[in-house]
Formats: sequence, C-alpha cells, structure tokens
Amino acid sequence: MRKLLPVAIAFAAALSAAQPAGQARPTPRAGNYLYRVSLVQAAPGKLTELIELYKSKFAASASVGDPAPLWVRHSQGDRWDLMILQPMGSYAEFYAPDRTTRRMRTEQALAGKIRDDITWHEDLYCTGPAIADLRNAFAGGFFHVEMFIALPGQLANLYHEREMENAYARGVHQPENFIFMRDSGAPWDLFTIGVFRDLKHYAESAGLTPQQQDAAAQAAGFESAAQIGPYLRRYISTHHDTLAVALK
Repeated sequence: MRKLLPVAIAFAAALSAAQPAGQARPTPRAGNYLYRVSLVQAAPGKLTELIELYKSKFAASASVGDPAPLWVRHSQGDRWDLMILQPMGSYAEFYAPDRTTRRMRTEQALAGKIRDDITWHEDLYCTGPAIADLRNAFAGGFFHVEMFIALPGQLANLYHEREMENAYARGVHQPENFIFMRDSGAPWDLFTIGVFRDLKHYAESAGLTPQQQDAAAQAAGFESAAQIGPYLRRYISTHHDTLAVALK
C-alpha cells in the first residue's frame, strides 16, 4: 500500500472567485485525515441482512482498535445502497502489521457472508475533514452526497467551485458541505457530503426569495443562483447525486 502523498498548499487568498475557467489554480487541500469510503450495492433481497452483517463486522473491528465507521443508506439517486466511511487516520496507522493481522483474524468469519450479500462495490481512499467534526455533523439524519470526476486539468477549479457553493450555503443559512479528495482507489476525484436534520431542512433555502438567493450567489462569486449549476459543469465530466438517510 503506497503512502499518502502530502497534499499541496491551500488556495492563495489573492485568487479571485471569478478567475477564468482556463486559468490554473494550485492543487486543492481537503483536510489531512484519511478515510476509506466503500460504496456497496446489496444483492436482491439481502440489504437488511447485509446491514446486520456490517454491524457485526464493525463490532469485531472495534475490538482491534479500529474507529467506528460512519455510514448512510441510499434513499434516491446513485446505484449504491450503503456508503461506509471508515476512519483511518493514515495508511501507516490503519495498516500497521499487528493491527492488520488482528483485524483479519476477527473479521474472517464474516468476510465470506458479506461477499455473498453484495452485487457490486467499490472503495475510494480519500482525505477529508477531521473525524471529530464529521462525527458531530453526522448526528443529523439526512444527507446529500455529490460525487465528481473532473475534466482534465480542472480539479483545482472544481474544488474552488465547491468552496464557492459552501459560501453560498452560508449565505442562505444552510449547512456547508464536507469536502473529500481522492488519494487512490475508485475514479471519483472529489465528493462532498451535506448533512441536514431532515428533508425539510434540506429544502429550506427554496423558501427564500429569488432576490435573496441571487444576492447570496453573487456574494459567493456566481452570476446568480440559476448559474450555479452551469458554472459547476464547466469543470466536470461525471456527476452523481444521492440523497441518503442515517444508519446507526
């Protein structure tokens, strides 16, 4: 397993939000904490059983010192049924030889059963926010997950757009998105998770007037609220959107 490469410097403050799309930006920084993110589609009729197997797996992993994962269940959108965020900290910490040996021993009895209940899955190793911040936010019960593959040369601009949308969220009194950046694994370059109390909370910004939404968008660097989507699409080749609910 290769070591996590140091993430490059954060965006320089002198760069304007209105910077032309073709102009290069520094490589973005999305936090230093390492996660393994597993997207899992259950075999037909096996989702409930699979959830129980994962609960047993998490309990076994806790016995060897692995932090408890954070996970959500698909409500509508992408193909996966479960998104599981396993806190790792770093490759060296999580895959320390003695810890890996103990993990394999404790999880061995469940591994085959879990495989039999899965139709499709993929793993993504990524850096993201501090685990304490994420755990606090996951007390919410409703999630908006957006996953992106950037156009060539546009990853930094895509990251900056995500920051602009967070500024817009602040302006309309909505939670900011947590931003995660790919290190290895599945092809997603970047994904974000917005955490809300419920569906009503997620839709609250729609209650603002168009003038209020446009003012917040312009303050964040967009031409208007209606232009947020088109601005994003300058930088992406693939975009998957998913609404999800909490799993405890």
